[in-house]
Order: sequence, then C-alpha cells, then structure tokens
Amino acid sequence: MSQSITNEAERLNKVESILVTQARPSDDKPYTELADRYNLKVDFRPFIEVQGLALRDIRKQKVNIMEHTAIIFTSRNAVDHFFRICKEARMEMPADMKYFCITEQTSNYLQKYIVIRKRKIFTGQKTAADLLELIKKHKTEKFLFPCSDKRRSDIPEFMGSNELQLTEAVMYETVSSDLSDLTNVFYDIICFFSPSGIKSLVANFPGYQQNKTRIAAFGPTTAKAVLEAGLILDIQAPHPSAPSMTGALELYIKKANNI
Repeated sequence: MSQSITNEAERLNKVESILVTQARPSDDKPYTELADRYNLKVDFRPFIEVQGLALRDIRKQKVNIMEHTAIIFTSRNAVDHFFRICKEARMEMPADMKYFCITEQTSNYLQKYIVIRKRKIFTGQKTAADLLELIKKHKTEKFLFPCSDKRRSDIPEFMGSNELQLTEAVMYETVSSDLSDLTNVFYDIICFFSPSGIKSLVANFPGYQQNKTRIAAFGPTTAKAVLEAGLILDIQAPHPSAPSMTGALELYIKKANNI
C-alpha cells in the first residue's frame, strides 16, 4: 500500500473524531471524558465478532467433556460457549467439577450458569501467570481449556512443560465484521486492540489507503500487525507515560491540537 504522507510533522493534524474498533464498554467514562475535554466525536464499532462453533464441529475434535475434572476459563466468551455446548449436548456438570478462572470478573460470571457457592472455583488475580500458579497445586486434575481459534499460547505451553493433562477445545472463533457502511466515513484516528481488527480492516477494504487517518494500536502484537499491513503506526499504547489507550490518545491530541 502506498502512503502519501509519511512525515510525522505532516501527519500531526488536528484531531476531531475517533473510531474505537470495539463495542462500547460498560464503563466508557475514560472515552466520554476525553470527548468532553477536547470536544471530540468518539464512536464505537466492533471490527470483529465472536461466533460459536456448532456442536457437530466440537464433536469432530473428539473432545469428551465429561472425561475432565477441571475447566480453565480465560474469558466470558469461553464461559458462554462452554455452557452453550453443554446445553446442546444435554450435559450437566457434576458437583465436584473444578473451575479455574483467570479473574474474579470471570469467576463471578459463572453464576449465570451455576450456583457458585456450591462449586469449587479457583480465581487468578489478573493474568494467566496468576492462574497458572493455582493450577500447579492441582497437578492430578484432567484440565479442559475451552478457547477460540485465536487463543494465546501461554496456558498450553505451561501445561505441556509441567506435564499437566490438558485438552484444548475450540468452541468459538473470531471473524471479521461487515463494515461496508463505513466505506465513505472518515475518522481522524482509528484505534485497534488486536491483530484481528487490522485483518478485518484489510478484508473489508482491500487496497485501503490510510492517507491522513492516524492509527493507534494497543499492545505489541497489534502494533506489529499495523506495520505488516503496510500502514503507518502513529500512536502506540501502552507506554510508560500512558498505560491505557485513552492516555496515549490524550498525549497525542494535546500535541496535534496544540493544547
């Protein structure tokens, strides 16, 4: 892709509109405050969607859920699609099944499907590393890991290196959203949070020309995907001065808008 503007100074134009390539979060205060503070238009639009696999596709993986004694959950999507498959297969989880959840938010979400006070639930603090410390204390369990087609490798690698029994079950997948209604819509900044978001942009708009649109990326893998797509990375988060996307945006807007 050819880019007509590559000089940073030339790209530092006033920011009036931002597109966040995710659904509006339940706590959108950081974005609304940013919009109010700098008189910006901030829109939310998911560039990717999560679709559940059919029960027949799960069976093709030859996964026997009831052979396992513990389930590892790393997201709400994993919880939803696991219990969806259980319902479709007419399976009821035994009372002694153990659940290992990456965060308290995920473990609390389990109450949508089970009475959590009667179950054995183990909760990490924030990261996979926290959860793995808990898992190490339960080496005799047979773990099932409901995941997407684009899961991180840290949990399977840890389980393998520690000779723990793990079965992966791909129960949902990430696909590109239909963005055809954005064909003639312009934003000063587009914020991306995963390589899948960049893939969706390219899939929806072949030969996309970035021109004056600034691109913000959260995380090193997203930043890498931006560059590999032949695009210019203008804003990167997190960094020491801005651990959040909104923080990185604010630093850039102050500079671009001469504030």
